[in-house]
Amino acid sequence: MASGCFEEYLKKFPEPSQTVGELMSASPSSSKRDPTPTASSGPKENEAGQASKLAHLESLLSAERRTLELISGGAGLTEILQDLCETIDALAANTISAVMLMDADGMHLWPAAGPRLSKGWIEAITPLKIGPRVGSCGSAAALKRRVIVSDIATDPLWVDRRDLALSYGLRAAWSQPLLSTDQQVLGTFGMYYAEPRSPSASDLQLIEGAAHVALIAIQSDRSKTALQHAYQEIKQSEGRLRKIIDTIPTLAWCSLPDGTGEFWNRRWHEYTGLTPEAVRGWGWQDAIHPEDLKGITDRWLGFLASGQPGQVEGRLRRFDGVYRWFLFRAEPLRDESANIVNWYGTDTDIEDLKCAEAKLRQDEEELRRMTDAIPQTIFVLNPDGKAIYANRVALEYTGLSLDDVRADDFRTRVLHPDDIQRFREERHKALSGTAPFENEQRALGKDGKYRWFLFRCNPLLDESGKVIRWYITGTDIDDRKRAEDRMRNETVALREEIVRSSMFEEIVGSSESLRKVLAQVSRVSPTDSTVLIQGETGTGKELIARAIHNRSKRANRAFIRVNCAAIPPSLIASELFGHEKGSFTGALQRRLGRFESADGGTIFLDEIGELPPETQVALLRVLQEREYERVGGNQTISVDVRVLAASNRDLSTVVADGTFRRDLFYRLNVFPLQLPALRDRVDDIPLLVEYLVDRYAKKAGKRIRSISKDTLSLFRSYDWPGNIRELQNVVERAVILCDGETFCVDPSWLTPVAPRPAASSIPLVEDLAEREKVMIENALRESGGLISGPTGAAAKLRLPRQTLESKIRKLGIDRHRLKTP
Repeated sequence: MASGCFEEYLKKFPEPSQTVGELMSASPSSSKRDPTPTASSGPKENEAGQASKLAHLESLLSAERRTLELISGGAGLTEILQDLCETIDALAANTISAVMLMDADGMHLWPAAGPRLSKGWIEAITPLKIGPRVGSCGSAAALKRRVIVSDIATDPLWVDRRDLALSYGLRAAWSQPLLSTDQQVLGTFGMYYAEPRSPSASDLQLIEGAAHVALIAIQSDRSKTALQHAYQEIKQSEGRLRKIIDTIPTLAWCSLPDGTGEFWNRRWHEYTGLTPEAVRGWGWQDAIHPEDLKGITDRWLGFLASGQPGQVEGRLRRFDGVYRWFLFRAEPLRDESANIVNWYGTDTDIEDLKCAEAKLRQDEEELRRMTDAIPQTIFVLNPDGKAIYANRVALEYTGLSLDDVRADDFRTRVLHPDDIQRFREERHKALSGTAPFENEQRALGKDGKYRWFLFRCNPLLDESGKVIRWYITGTDIDDRKRAEDRMRNETVALREEIVRSSMFEEIVGSSESLRKVLAQVSRVSPTDSTVLIQGETGTGKELIARAIHNRSKRANRAFIRVNCAAIPPSLIASELFGHEKGSFTGALQRRLGRFESADGGTIFLDEIGELPPETQVALLRVLQEREYERVGGNQTISVDVRVLAASNRDLSTVVADGTFRRDLFYRLNVFPLQLPALRDRVDDIPLLVEYLVDRYAKKAGKRIRSISKDTLSLFRSYDWPGNIRELQNVVERAVILCDGETFCVDPSWLTPVAPRPAASSIPLVEDLAEREKVMIENALRESGGLISGPTGAAAKLRLPRQTLESKIRKLGIDRHRLKTP
């Protein structure tokens, strides 16, 4: 504090006019603190007081200047306080001044200066515990106010140390507490006298001024000590931080907000071989590879402009001149106002990583060439099942690009719609684990056709057993699946055949009519010509068809039999050609038709004359073009099937009636076979009976050695309207009822049919034709000559329109004359 300031400080204290009792009114004791003597009115006394006051003021100013000089000169606190006490003591020979400092615990005072104090006294009061009745200094520190004791011998504050003080010649004691700006007690300044004494106004100003100078010294010392401690801590912290930065296994640096380099750690200098002086500022650019310098500098300037952290890769020169790849990272440090104070960064060596990446790219390229050479579709999925790679075979099959494979809709574009839901369920279940799995799916090729594939999925696991990739290979199994479907359908057909059981295991007979048929069978069997087999019911049309198949080049493939009369008209098309899922009510899944099951083999269409007109069109297409479409589908299916057809009706008559397509009849009638009725092969009856008796006797576990002649005669004379099937049933019944070793039949089972005169058939036919003509004419007359429509003649007669028109032409009816005028 300057001397002028100290003078201003003294002006704040006016001449004291209060008594000691008034100043110490807080104390209940009769001994008052801070007594002020009554002012004298004598002129000499006033002059003496003013002289004393000026002397005190000059001493205080001198003490202040001396204290400031000592502080600025770096003197210690003890030296400064000692010098202050010596200055105060020099004012009067009987004055003993002393300074005590507060302990860190805030409860004890320690003597710091007191040149005239006895050593024994100092030892006796060290340390001095403060309190409201502990002498002058202990009480002043406890009460935080000045304490004036004019006579130690009588003052109650000295009751505990009165004798001790008197023994050292102390009778008066004044003490001023040294308080900081926040009212913390830093110590006390005291003045002792050898005789009882009350302070004058100048004495009070002196003790206050001296206490203030002591306070300046103490606070200055504390500030200096605090600064020294802070500086030491900063130095130690900086040293520790620098050691940490130099020790961390990376290259670290710091720059100013404008990007100017300020600091690089020891490892950075050791790696580059550059000195701090050489790299300071922008000198660090000398260590960057020339090809990378512009890019790194531009990125660095970009970071500075945006104020955002960033990173960039580049090559950094080592001390031996070798460049290695590094990742340079920069991060800004901001103050409380969000202003950038510094930039901090690290340089991480990624040379090995770069080499590993290059090697990995090389390995990936080599692996890609290998996978492209494998004749299988190969896919790579991420852990979530998303495709990230497909080899050349897969891309060529699908006709897609790699970007298409990586798209979210890849599976819906490639997999068959009927397989997607099943695939999703199986994949979700499989991808939740780590076990290999496989499934079969249909995949769409670039030709627009689906083919079956077997997809095998294998995971690639990391060290912790977590899936990081799924590798999938797809094997084309379409031919196998089709063979399995054919085999499955052939098995179904075979089971149907076993249930039905054919009439014969072989054709039995030697009659001339039969030999002619078998000769034709031998000629047509090796070819792929369509055969139309006609004959009465039970004549063995299916057996002839099977014989043709067994002697053909297709004998080792499927023989599929379809009874067109046994299938409802609404389902016959689905049965023959198959259907797609959802094509009609109840079509819950796709079904292969009989034609597709017979691919490569033979299909036998029995009762062909019962086919509905719309199915006849589809069959005609198969015969002409060898292709068709499933019901509800739009994909054309090619088929290689030999068609054998049979009918117990005269198809030429049915064609004439208009219920059977003429062009289809011509396609079927490439090689017609007419089977003789059993009544036309009477010579074969003994062979047939012998064969059938032996067959059913073995099944029944019986032994029949002979056949009754009467039975054979009965069989020969019977008309057999049911042909061989009727004969089979009669023989089976007779074997069951036979008790001996001779086969015989009850004559009542067979009623001979009387021969019908041939001439009588002509009038009957004519009569029937005439009656039919009359009925048609009446219907035409009632409908006004109309044929179709709800009121037409066809509706009245319940005949198809085509059938009625055919009969009108055949009977020579003129419908125009029957129109209503």
